[in-house]
Amino acid sequence: MTTATHDMTELQRETRMGATGSETSNREIRRIDLLDFAQRKTGIANQLWDAAVDEGFFQIVNHGIALADVRNAFAMTERFFALPDAVKARYPFKKALNVGWESRAQVRPSTGTPDQKESYQITRPHMEGLWPTDEELAGFKATMLAFEGQCWQLAMQVLSCFAWKLGFDDFFFQRAHDPAQPSYQSTLRLLHYFATPPEQQASLGLWRAGAHTDFDCLTLLFQRQGQGGLQVCPGKEMESQAWTSVEPDELAITCNIGDMLMRWSDDWLPSNFHRVRNPLPGEYMGSRYSMAFFAQANRDAIIEGPGRKYPAIAAGDYLNQRVAANFKVY
Repeated sequence: MTTATHDMTELQRETRMGATGSETSNREIRRIDLLDFAQRKTGIANQLWDAAVDEGFFQIVNHGIALADVRNAFAMTERFFALPDAVKARYPFKKALNVGWESRAQVRPSTGTPDQKESYQITRPHMEGLWPTDEELAGFKATMLAFEGQCWQLAMQVLSCFAWKLGFDDFFFQRAHDPAQPSYQSTLRLLHYFATPPEQQASLGLWRAGAHTDFDCLTLLFQRQGQGGLQVCPGKEMESQAWTSVEPDELAITCNIGDMLMRWSDDWLPSNFHRVRNPLPGEYMGSRYSMAFFAQANRDAIIEGPGRKYPAIAAGDYLNQRVAANFKVY
């Protein structure tokens, strides 16, 4: 197994994705119904595979996470970011562990400028001293841990379909993302994109989130109604940079394949570019909130595809390299 520096092909691609590009509506982000999952698993797995191979993005509905729970988690997210910066700064981002609060700290290789957002990362084994107190935000820890657990269950359900299609056993990815292990590194990320002042509206030098791929195996993204801006660009459109907007729908979870699973699948499943653009004239310019669950294999899990296209690498080494390239030094 190789543990030294690896060829970060994803980063090389990302540095070429900073242009504004164009927008197209001639691309379908498929919606896949997970109702009666156990009885329909083969059909659902085939739908997920086709959508992932073709676009790398898809939406899932009837996924089992109650809308009330999603709304409650969003309410807690908004309350957290409403805390004074001086309070949030007591729980600072720790790059090596991918936990805690940061603001305008993520600099994308695609843009070279800080994303116009703040975020708070929750990674279960590393949260000591990083939870707001009940006096600061009552019920926050319990609410977010419960929601993270629901996200993990759903992500493992979806990943079991990809495991089957890749020739692994159904529980292959569940073992690789075991929350009972201290090496667990899946992350729930709460995001607040700052309101855009009118004078910055036409600035092409600032992005709410510059073009990037995700580091993980699978991302579950929760968006709030009316707070758009997410755009995707499949790899085959990379040179022309034709982007498609994904409209928020609180009944659907937007999912995408990450770099880990692309490598684990020997590139069968593409990790495609996405970004959050600034609002355009006439659009909602207030704060934008979202929540993303990143299913990231445990640090000691070994990423190696069925065809061994790439050298084996520990997931912890892989993630460290990706995080280091995207955050300024603390």
